[in-house]
Amino acid sequence: MEALPLELSVACEADVKEIAALVNRAYRPSVQEAGWTHEANLIAGERVSTEQVLSLFHKQSTILLLRLGQDIVACVHVQGGQSGTYIGMLATNPAMQAQGIGKQMLLHAEAYAIEHYDASVFKMSVLSSRPELLAFYERRGYVLTGQVEEYPLSAGVGQPMVTGIQVLSLEKSVNQTTVQARIVNI
Repeated sequence: MEALPLELSVACEADVKEIAALVNRAYRPSVQEAGWTHEANLIAGERVSTEQVLSLFHKQSTILLLRLGQDIVACVHVQGGQSGTYIGMLATNPAMQAQGIGKQMLLHAEAYAIEHYDASVFKMSVLSSRPELLAFYERRGYVLTGQVEEYPLSAGVGQPMVTGIQVLSLEKSVNQTTVQARIVNI
């Protein structure tokens, strides 16, 4: 039997529960399910609720999905803005991590941002206690901006289990090579 191909699509509101479940499994999994990108040892509680995912469905905001058959195996949120396009909530099913799917989703997010939001700068945030994730993004051209914020305790994205966790901002400028190499139609 031939393996099913991965298929890229734009999420709809019917996908909200599955997206929230995927993001929570990727960021805050059980010990048995933990992939390399988790933060379960740093933050307790859900990473995102279904209500928070639902709130992302508005103008200038898109969630891209990668499906294997009917199952969502990866997602990323892309939000256009005047000062740059924010890329966040990049998540891959823990059982499928370390196969290049996260890199692929980041490329799709960047291409989508260029084509649909006329992006000139990509922005994202990473927890200060995640050096492996910071290194992942730096290898892809993102640089720290120097902007540091306290962990958003009131945002409903979990409770830190260690002290000193901060949110670091990263940016990447779009250049002509990026534009030519990554235009993707969805």
